[in-house]
Amino acid sequence: MTETPLPPAVAPPVSTHAQALPPALALTGLVKRFGDTLAVAGVDLLVPPGSFYGLVGPNGAGKTTTLSMATGLLRPDAGTAWVHGVDVWADPPRAKAMIGNLADGVRLFDRLTGEQLLTYTAMMFSVPREEIPTRVADLLDVMDLRGAAGVIVADYSAGMTKKIALACALVNAPRLLVLDEPFESVDPVSAANIEDVLRSYTASGGTVIVSSHSMDLVQRMCDHVAIIAAGRVLAAGTVDQVRGAQSLQERFVELVGGRHTSEGPSWLRQS
Repeated sequence: MTETPLPPAVAPPVSTHAQALPPALALTGLVKRFGDTLAVAGVDLLVPPGSFYGLVGPNGAGKTTTLSMATGLLRPDAGTAWVHGVDVWADPPRAKAMIGNLADGVRLFDRLTGEQLLTYTAMMFSVPREEIPTRVADLLDVMDLRGAAGVIVADYSAGMTKKIALACALVNAPRLLVLDEPFESVDPVSAANIEDVLRSYTASGGTVIVSSHSMDLVQRMCDHVAIIAAGRVLAAGTVDQVRGAQSLQERFVELVGGRHTSEGPSWLRQS
């Protein structure tokens, strides 16, 4: 299939932030097809700087594909993505330098130890050499991985692998942190520690975008949310704007549909 040329880039809309800062992330008309399947069907999204933004949707909704195009991992068939006013696809090095990305399904250099992987990632992002040991040590402590610092990542559990990948996303102190299911397989104590770090990060002006199936997580931590289904944004805004008088779970089900009110098959019931 011939790739559709991208249209000329135009400046992203300006945020209504008091200082007229550009959005942390601005997506305009993002489209992606895989063969005959339209995975993302023209996504428009504005993520205010300093926000904790939740992206929710059913499996196959296009969340991961959208985030991959937004962060320079997957080239869109059409549309534009801007990170703090920088066109991701016109100037990838400059845009990616501002992004910390925990992407779904991306392989790590898992023959390195946790400490080596963090150090290598910091070097790739040109973190000043004298700062690297402190950043690596701090992140190993935050993720409760100090005891596994010398273990190769291939031998980590699923939860440990998720935590070292998140540490790699944080090591360059990015302005925009994009997290795809960051707490999947992570134990409750580590999850609470990570939540504290992320709250402090946004309070200092950083922006977090988190894709998750957990409505409790999104409702508890996020101040903005977008509901995506079939590659389209069905609702977006502050959490209170999107959910209205309902819970976020109820609003999600109402917009997405597909809930079956059934007791299940008769043979499954115990009598």
